[in-house]
Amino acid sequence: MTNILFAAGPSRWESWAPPLRAALDRAGLDHTLSREMAPELVDYIVYAPDSELQDFTPFTRCKAVLNIWAGVEAIVGNPTLTPPLARMVGGGLTEGMVEYVLGHALRHHLGMDAHIVNPGHRWHWAPPPLASERRVTVLGLGALGAEVARKLADVGFRVTGWSRRPKQIAGVHTLNGADGLDKALRGAEILVLLLPDTPATGNILNKEALALLAEGAFVINPGRGPLIDDDALLAALDSGQVAHATLDVFRQEPLPQDHPFWGHPRVTVTPHVASETRATKGAEVIAENILRGDAGQPLLHLVDRAAGY
Repeated sequence: MTNILFAAGPSRWESWAPPLRAALDRAGLDHTLSREMAPELVDYIVYAPDSELQDFTPFTRCKAVLNIWAGVEAIVGNPTLTPPLARMVGGGLTEGMVEYVLGHALRHHLGMDAHIVNPGHRWHWAPPPLASERRVTVLGLGALGAEVARKLADVGFRVTGWSRRPKQIAGVHTLNGADGLDKALRGAEILVLLLPDTPATGNILNKEALALLAEGAFVINPGRGPLIDDDALLAALDSGQVAHATLDVFRQEPLPQDHPFWGHPRVTVTPHVASETRATKGAEVIAENILRGDAGQPLLHLVDRAAGY
């Protein structure tokens, strides 16, 4: 019998329990799944970092903590979290992120805001460039960033991708390292941020980085709020160096009501909705990892504690 504690928050239990039980049954796992369980009996913890569970010390036989989010920065440094930690890859996250970025990239590329709002009832005929004439840069080429870059290239955009380590993606010009970052930013007309939140990525989009973009560039951030120096971005928006920023994540969430982003005419705020794990798909990922753990096989999507993701 495999004992699984669901510690991803009580509000998620009703949506997650049925598909998770079904996925575990399909995997042929003899299991107990519950929101309450004696810590010494728990084999696996299905988890979200906003859970009330923050002390893992009593879970002496826990084989792994299985996160239902892609982000782990809020929990990866917990000193009591000694079992292996796996993050969510798949689970509908990739599809959702691709759709969000594609939608906003095409919105900015085509200049759709002017047609939606129709300010002053102006008949101004100015066709947009073709996608093949638009330079797009994606910072972060993990599972989400790589697929976003690939799909943007499929649409026809001239896509450059940057990551800390070397990556190869068909149809995408890839760069890495500090020198590669400057090259990736230089002349970018649409910039997509999909890096994790680590000490190395904080304020990566600062005054100097923003100055490298093409004048009138668009910024799309569905990655992590601390990637952006807010004051530097506001200055770039006011000067016209950045034409518009679509922001889904922030240093403080919900975004405070008095934050300048809310009232800025060149900022679109979305409430951290770019992508979300779908329980039906995420349950399959969790079940696969439990099946692998019970069989003594390596777990999928293990977090590198040193790297922070």
